[in-house]
Amino acid sequence: MPEEIIRTLSADGVRYGYRVLPYDRSGGAAPRTEPTLILGGALQGMFGWPQMDDHLGPATDVVTADLPGMGGADPLPPGPSADLLRRAVLGIADDLGAPRLNVFGFSYGTAIAFGFAQHHPERVARLALGGVPVHIDAAQVACWERARRQLAAGDREGFAATAADALMCLDPERPVHRRELARRYVRRSFLHALTHSPHAADSLHRALADRPDFTGGLTGVPALVFAGEHDTVTSPARQREFAATIEGSRFLTIGESDHWVVLERAEEVASLVTGFFTGREPAAATAWATGAVVLPRQATAPAGRT
Repeated sequence: MPEEIIRTLSADGVRYGYRVLPYDRSGGAAPRTEPTLILGGALQGMFGWPQMDDHLGPATDVVTADLPGMGGADPLPPGPSADLLRRAVLGIADDLGAPRLNVFGFSYGTAIAFGFAQHHPERVARLALGGVPVHIDAAQVACWERARRQLAAGDREGFAATAADALMCLDPERPVHRRELARRYVRRSFLHALTHSPHAADSLHRALADRPDFTGGLTGVPALVFAGEHDTVTSPARQREFAATIEGSRFLTIGESDHWVVLERAEEVASLVTGFFTGREPAAATAWATGAVVLPRQATAPAGRT
């Protein structure tokens, strides 16, 4: 398999980078689909997607990124960041020389992916979005405010525990596959980022303070939206409402998982996304996915954050 390539770019003087795991073109083999760009949460950088490498690598070029404010990239400048992040994604597409990309956004990354598709639909072949934080309720806001106070007071351990718990379903009556393993992993990831990235704390504050815009709908881009069955950040019902603003989108829920479905059901998510990007229809029902439907576009947009 070809070795990965890492490239450094800049947008408005802000340095960022991306990584490509090239498709093996030896012997004249051609990729089965367009290059696929993966955009994760606020602290998910370019090296955090091995399961996607394994599933997508045999089909196409796999692209991951440290966008501005993430991983080893420069911090975001003051003020709104959505436009800068969209231009950073466009810079990756242009640097790859790719007329179109498949784009997969998860959690915080869904706002970037969705916004890019709205502004540059001609550059997006297919769009997959998981764990879309389209609506955050008052209890979530209060929990994150508590986490921010812990971080400001220098209590990194307390922050990591509070922040991880805020993103997970801890109700013992609602089964979550590999819940404790995912919980420990998320806590360690937060602590590692806070220790090794000079602007990790700022990135987290920005992710919490910025209000992503999921309104306006989308047409002309095939889309898949999926949610963990027990997502407590934004309910599957809310995420389905959002999906209905995307013309012809597919929506499904993944069983025994919560907001961290990409950890708890890593292989299933990788298989689902790979299948969608390579032209396979999501199954109507499997042991882990339910409610796969094609949604007409609705006239109403989902409610925003409160």
